[in-house]
Parts: sequence; structure tokens; C-alpha cells
Amino acid sequence: MPMDTNTTPSNFIRSIIEEDLASGKVKKVVTRFPPEPNGYLHIGHAKSICLNFGLAKDYNGTCHLRFDDTNPEKEDVEYIESIMEDVRWLGFDWGEHLYYASDYFPQLYDFAVELIKQGKAYVCELSAEQIREYRGTLTEPGKESPYRNRSVEENLELFERMKNGEFEEGSHVLRAKIDMAAPNVVMRDPVLYRIKKVPHHRTGDQWVIYPMYDFTHCLSDAIEGITHSICTLEFENNRPLYEWILEQVYPKPHPQQIEFARLNLSYTVMSKRKLLQLVEKGIVRGWDDPRMPTLAGLRRRGYTPEAIRDFCERIGVAKANSIVDYALLEHCLRDDLNQKAPRAMAVLRPLKVVIENYPEGQVEYLEAVNNPNDPKAGTRLVPFAREIFIERDDFMLDPPKKFYRLAPGREVRLRFAYFIKCTDVILDEAGNVVELRAVYDPETKGGSAPDGRKVKATLHWVAAEHSLPAEVRLYDHLFNKEDPNEGDLFENLNPNSLEVLSDARVELSLKDVQPGDKFQFERLGYFCADLDSTAERLVFNRTVPLKDTWAKLQKK
Repeated sequence: MPMDTNTTPSNFIRSIIEEDLASGKVKKVVTRFPPEPNGYLHIGHAKSICLNFGLAKDYNGTCHLRFDDTNPEKEDVEYIESIMEDVRWLGFDWGEHLYYASDYFPQLYDFAVELIKQGKAYVCELSAEQIREYRGTLTEPGKESPYRNRSVEENLELFERMKNGEFEEGSHVLRAKIDMAAPNVVMRDPVLYRIKKVPHHRTGDQWVIYPMYDFTHCLSDAIEGITHSICTLEFENNRPLYEWILEQVYPKPHPQQIEFARLNLSYTVMSKRKLLQLVEKGIVRGWDDPRMPTLAGLRRRGYTPEAIRDFCERIGVAKANSIVDYALLEHCLRDDLNQKAPRAMAVLRPLKVVIENYPEGQVEYLEAVNNPNDPKAGTRLVPFAREIFIERDDFMLDPPKKFYRLAPGREVRLRFAYFIKCTDVILDEAGNVVELRAVYDPETKGGSAPDGRKVKATLHWVAAEHSLPAEVRLYDHLFNKEDPNEGDLFENLNPNSLEVLSDARVELSLKDVQPGDKFQFERLGYFCADLDSTAERLVFNRTVPLKDTWAKLQKK
């Protein structure tokens, strides 16, 4: 269901923390952000990052960054480095509190041995498929494994042999011995360890057995002294297992697991598996493609950490799942960029205008405001000459009634410059407009007429010979369905998610831009210089158009 736009953002977790501090249950708040290094972080992770680091900061606590690196088949150092870069980019730092689940492999093994000694874990030789079959259903109890009642001594021996690499992958697992008839299927003897003969990025070939997430996560939290283990709602069913494992092998106090609703954003997928498919199938150019919801993609597109933090604060923290309108994220970005992005003029689809009564060879420099919302931003000089470019969309040969821009015989204002009137239209053999002729009124410098006459439109422009060629990439939603997860993901792809304009022109003030520099192109939207941009070949991404649908919704 869509987000209720009239509700105030809430954070029920703050109430829990404040009660714990007031009662003395917790002396110091310790949270953690525990990503798996098997992909790039996305906007959904940003919510968790802002929540965990933000709560720790607000309550004078600490937040750990811990990599849950227990599956060496899917993990990569590239992902670890990108995750650390993203967390820092968002404005957070873990200081000395950087951890890896692999730091605890020896302790986790000892905890598993302790469970076996208590008679609460056993080595099982059922295949993965058989384990699923034996587990039962939501309405039928499971069936006990034929290996469930092995002696403690036999389980200890088999588990050590697993550790020593004597068995093949998939042939043996260690399972918790809980209750095969438990209403919660998660508690029906879950797997705690499996064999994976794959080198680990930190421990090399030291281990050939690796702990499962549910076993690792709760014990890692406990070892680090985490007070509030905040996770998304899909882990709610796993909370009894989290608590069961700690009860068996770890002294109190235990971390408290608290679940909140994950971020679901319209026209977006958050599944790392699906995002990886988009990358591997070449549908996008990589994890940092500006159409991707990854933080790397959003950063490349021109999003700011301030806007993303503002967005995460506005949506609040709730227990119920909902879909947040992507327009809110764009609104937060406009709010931020409107205050600090310098203005510039760019023409995306150029149409040449020759101002016939402007002196040939003359160039004058007109003063333009850099940002009307920031007096300290100052002004810049923009060259004006006889030949200029305007947007092709700003001219119509036979305009409809409510079209107020340039047309034959019509006068308009050029931003920061003069009034011009179209006097002639040059057509090609096919009847297409290829050039305009116009005259200017030298008395209207700066955009106003001494005689008080008014015009109904102001156009942006650039001088033809005194501007720079540029490539501009116009991005739209990658999917054309509000919930792309409904139906076939690839049938929901938007075929118009990227339009590349190779003949754009931008004003001379942008000649020294660096990748990541952000601007408002007047009347067009917010843009940033892409990573591909060089001094020889400027490349800009459209970050977001000027139209703000979210703000309009709030006014209704």
C-alpha cells in the first residue's frame, strides 16, 4: 500500500531505547550495520545506515560496521571497499569499530561444539533437498532426521572431521536440535554450519566449514556488546532462533533484536539478486549506473548524501511495510540542490538563431546570477554574440493557443540578455526548421524594456561560437511499473530509461567542471558532470527534472 502522505514520520525504536536507558537496562547504546559483502549498497541500506549510526550518535553511543562474511562463494573485496566508501559518503564513520564475522570463526566453532556437548546440535547427512522435505509445512509438522539421535561423542567426532575437510560439500551439515513440530518452521532443526571448500578473502584456506547467518549474527552481536540489534521485518520470524542460540551458549545480557519495515521504493527493485541480474545481463552499465538504486549509482547520478539523509528522516521508521513514492526522494534532492547548486545555461537540442541586427564579430559579456537562493554565490559573465542556440522545443512554426515561446513574428526575452523577435524561418527540403533569423532590441539589455512592454516567455540560450559541446544523458525510471516485482521483472523494464543527447551545448563557465560537480541548468533541471566527463568531452547526467510532483501533492 502507498505511504500515507499526511502522517508524521515516526520512530518507535527511539521509544524502546529511551525506556531501556531510563530503566537502567542499558548503560550505553551500541548498534551495528552488518552488510554482507556480496553486492553494492542501495537506497534501502541507506535507511538502515542512517538509522543505526543516527541512533548511536543521538544517544551518545557507538555504531559498529561489521561485514557478515560467512559465504566466500559470493563475497569480494570490491564490495567491502564500496560499502565502506558508501557509508563514509553518507556522512558516517565507525572509527575503531570495524569488524568482520570472520574475526569470530574460532569462537563460533567453539560455541557450536558447546551446543553439541549439550545435546542441542547434531551432524546430519541428509541432502539439502531432503532437509526441506523433512521440515514439513506451515500446517504439518516436520519429520526427524534419522541422524538426529546420534551420541554427543559421535557428533563431536563428525563435526571435527567436517572442520578437517574429510567430507564433500553438501554431504554433512551441523543442525540445531530444537523441535521438528515447532509452529515456527525456522525452529525445526535449522542448519548452523555447512561445508564450503572455497578460499575466504580474509582467512584463506584455514576453514572449509562456515557458519550460517542465523548462527553467526546473534553471537557476533553478543561478542561485540550490541545492545539493540536492529534489522528489517523479514527477520521477525528468525528472532526466536536468535534468542534460542544466545540462551544456550552466551551469558546475559543479550542483545535485543528489533525489526522495522524495510524501504520499498516505487519503480525500483531492492533485491541484490535482481540487481545483480541487471548488471550481469548488461541491462545497465554496472553497479554504479545512474539508473540503479545503489548508492554508487545515485552518487554518480548527482544525488547528495544530505538529500538521502533527509529522505530517510522523512519516511520515518515503522513496523508495517509500505511503498514510498520515488517522487519524495526527488523532492528531498531538489530541496538540497536548490540551495547550493550553481546555475548555468545549457541547450540540449540546439536550434541556431542568427540575430541579424547584432554587429558581426562583436561579443559582449552579460552578468548572470549564480544562485538566487545564495547571495554569496555571486555572479558570472556569459558571452553573447550574433549567433546563439536556443532549445528546439522553444520554437514552433505554427504554435497552439497556449504556446508562449518563440514563433514567427513573436517577441521573447533571452535570460540575462535582450528581447528578440523572430523575423524569418529557414527550412530544409523536407520542411524541417533548421535555423531562425531574428532581431534584438538593444534597449532591453538585462531583460526589461524601457517602454514597459511585456513578453510572456523567457528562454535560456548559449552563444554558438562561445559555448562548449557536451553529451547529456537523460535518465528516467528503469522500470515502467510502480511495483516492478509484480510479474516478469524484465517485461517491466522501461525502454526509455536512458536518452543520450550528443549535440548539446553548455556555457563556457563549465569548461573546468570535475566529475560530480552539480548544477541547475536553467529551465531544464539539475545535472551533474559524469565520471566519463573530461576536459575534451564534457558529459552530464540529468539528476532530476525541475518539476516536483511530490510538492504538488502536498498542496492539494
